[in-house]
Amino acid sequence: TLAASGYASAANAINLPFGLGGGGSKSADYKAVASDIASLIQADPDKGPTLVRLAWHSSGTYDKMSKDGGSGGGTIRFKEELAHGGNAGLGSTAVVWMEDIKKKYGDSLSYADLYTLGGVVAIKELGGPTIPWSSGRVDALDPSAVTPDGRLPNADSGPSGSDPEDAAHLRTIFNRMGFDDQEIVALSGAHALGRCHTTASGYDGPWSPLPTTFNNLYFKLLNQQKWTKRDWTGPFQYEDGTKSLMMLPTDLVLIQDDSFKKYIDLYASDQAKFFQDFSKAFNKLEELGTSGLKATEWV
Repeated sequence: TLAASGYASAANAINLPFGLGGGGSKSADYKAVASDIASLIQADPDKGPTLVRLAWHSSGTYDKMSKDGGSGGGTIRFKEELAHGGNAGLGSTAVVWMEDIKKKYGDSLSYADLYTLGGVVAIKELGGPTIPWSSGRVDALDPSAVTPDGRLPNADSGPSGSDPEDAAHLRTIFNRMGFDDQEIVALSGAHALGRCHTTASGYDGPWSPLPTTFNNLYFKLLNQQKWTKRDWTGPFQYEDGTKSLMMLPTDLVLIQDDSFKKYIDLYASDQAKFFQDFSKAFNKLEELGTSGLKATEWV
């Protein structure tokens, strides 16, 4: 469940029109903003994966048919969007952590730019590629811009456990945004970072033994470990032989579906290729549905 502090932080956010709030004529020093975000992560690397999740989830609501959603309005700061199932826990963590930085830069920095910049900074700080980023997103003024719940990928779809319905679900979610199978697998590689929490998603544990290091280990582990159903009272998830790592049904389906599996094999054997493809896909993800952005140096 989302902590009250998270709801309050989001509900009390100051949302001013373009020219007055986030993204006005006086742009922030984005290198300085990035440095402040990096300092947060350097002080506590465990915050990095959650900042990637915030950027991902703020962007992953785009629908190419209705042409709504995406990172452009910074709508994930609203309690209505934080209440969506896939966003559990973000209102009391990443949204709160970013608030001091937003206050520091005020009207010159939109929430939408802050959250997406946070994602690329976190990936770099945790050892991943330096991903191109553009500024100029304009915050939505009110929650009317929040898209319906259900646009983010689920951990399990259809019958419990990994099955073809999970592959179909991933394609439905990602094809809606304009991603193909290779991009689906590349973006799934973000599961190299972080862990699931029973207090948020209900699932439990890290995907990797190095949850604050961005690398291709997720793909290697999927291929090399024997994954079996965990015997516990929580939702269906898989565990490795040591019982210290976990995979979700929508992770395991990536090695069961032939089209997905060939990209798992590719990235497991070539981290540089993974970094290259992830960088392209994540940049695309963060810019879905936006307009008028300007390529911006942030390093």
